[in-house]
Amino acid sequence: MKYKRILLKLSGEALLGSQSYGIDAKVLEQYAYEVKAVVDAGVEVAVVIGGGNIFRGVQGAQGGVVDRATGDYMGMLATMINAMALQGAFEKVGLRTRLQSAIKMEQIAESFIRRRAMRHLEKGRVVIFGAGTGNPYFTTDTAASLRAVEIEANVVIKGTRVNGIYDSDPLKNPNAKKYDQITFKEVYDMGLEVMDLTAITLCQENKLPIVVFNMNEEGSLMRLIHGETVGTAVTE
Repeated sequence: MKYKRILLKLSGEALLGSQSYGIDAKVLEQYAYEVKAVVDAGVEVAVVIGGGNIFRGVQGAQGGVVDRATGDYMGMLATMINAMALQGAFEKVGLRTRLQSAIKMEQIAESFIRRRAMRHLEKGRVVIFGAGTGNPYFTTDTAASLRAVEIEANVVIKGTRVNGIYDSDPLKNPNAKKYDQITFKEVYDMGLEVMDLTAITLCQENKLPIVVFNMNEEGSLMRLIHGETVGTAVTE
């Protein structure tokens, strides 16, 4: 295996599937089997999930519903809904899991404790991190980078609905150029929207590579773990 311990970042929108809102049970099931395959192969897996399929703080603030900080806290609660759904799907296929929250929710999740999370991973449990960083104004991309550094993951793997990083939106531009590998500096210089700048900087400073790939392609996560060229790698 190319990686021993990974941090898998999933967007909330990825759980939509063919729906316009909420969680698609078929997508959850597929993700559960993809993760189970790599865990059965001996890889330690931690997951950070977004909440954009339910509520996005920035949009709530822009729409005048709430202020930005309140909107971000609402978004954190949305990530916990998704995290609980992921936990249920993972356990349904036989995975052992632990859900940790950056905000205290003792009835449904452990509070995030770095050493405890690492111990769970060592025991073969999938650890799901919910509620982002626990602070407003930070995205779940930043939460993924932060948790990956904290648990000493070998890589941040960002699962999207696109098979890598392009110089423009491939869904809008059929001539968009895909990169198999790119540097952090090139991401900055070209203004590519891989992750937000805080997340990118955190990974760069800690020499933590990022791989962006299409999570919806069956078997792609396992191929990536085996070292095949899947998606786009962002490295030094």
